[in-house]
Amino acid sequence: MTREPNQLGTALRRWRDRLAPADAGLPSTGIRRTAGLRREELATLAGLSVDYLVRLEQGRASRPSEQVAAALARALHLEASERDHLYRLAHLPLPGAGHVATHVPPSVQRLIAALTDQAVAVFAADWTLITWTALWSSLVGDPALLPADRRNLVLDTFLSDSPVGRWAVRAERGQDAMEAALVADLRATRGVFPDDPRLHALIQECTTRSERFARLWSQDAAAGVLGHDRKTVAHPLAGDITLDCDILTIPGSDLRIVAFTAAAGTRSARQLDFLKVSAIRAPLSAGPPHRPGTGS
Repeated sequence: MTREPNQLGTALRRWRDRLAPADAGLPSTGIRRTAGLRREELATLAGLSVDYLVRLEQGRASRPSEQVAAALARALHLEASERDHLYRLAHLPLPGAGHVATHVPPSVQRLIAALTDQAVAVFAADWTLITWTALWSSLVGDPALLPADRRNLVLDTFLSDSPVGRWAVRAERGQDAMEAALVADLRATRGVFPDDPRLHALIQECTTRSERFARLWSQDAAAGVLGHDRKTVAHPLAGDITLDCDILTIPGSDLRIVAFTAAAGTRSARQLDFLKVSAIRAPLSAGPPHRPGTGS
């Protein structure tokens, strides 16, 4: 009998070879045997160990978890149809049409890669943090210190256990107004995705553990709109940094792009420049390295 070819590994290598480093926000340095990404680069972008990626490409691991498959699809800039093909090869159920999407289209990934020297992050409709730039980490604290399932703005806002290594952020229009707008936005998301289990679990946890969230949620009325605001980050190295915070949406997508910016020549701009210099230059991050055995 002929052994079944390693279709998953072959597809991963093909997708890796076609992705230009510049499109992934990486410098094109050194002598390259191919125009695509090195294994080490893809592993970093996807938050995996290099050893585990090698095992996937060689066929010694063939059943990655849904979290790993989603990270690979984002890191490889796969279109939705290609992402679904990856899931099929990994023997995973396809992402449901009625679920909150965490897939970032290639065009959006190229946009974020072009903004690697800015403090920018991409969130899902339920405010799960999907990917972020190095300056975002330097400004507000490294999200990779949190488990992937805890990187969520609603959890950060309403639950009392402050994440380690995250800096306090104050909204100019006031915490009460910001919280009311966030809950109203989450309620609107539930209206679009009433059967999403992750969204249901998020609402249930916050209702159970946060009296403030439970009170706002019980009002069941829209209150405020998330949008432009000025926020002050209590940074341990640069001091208080007051920045414009804008939320951008992509037509046809439920993703939210959040950006912190400062007007040129201001003290805040100089503080951001300081953080750019002190930041460790890193590609768009999807989380800490994958540990072999948790997704194989």
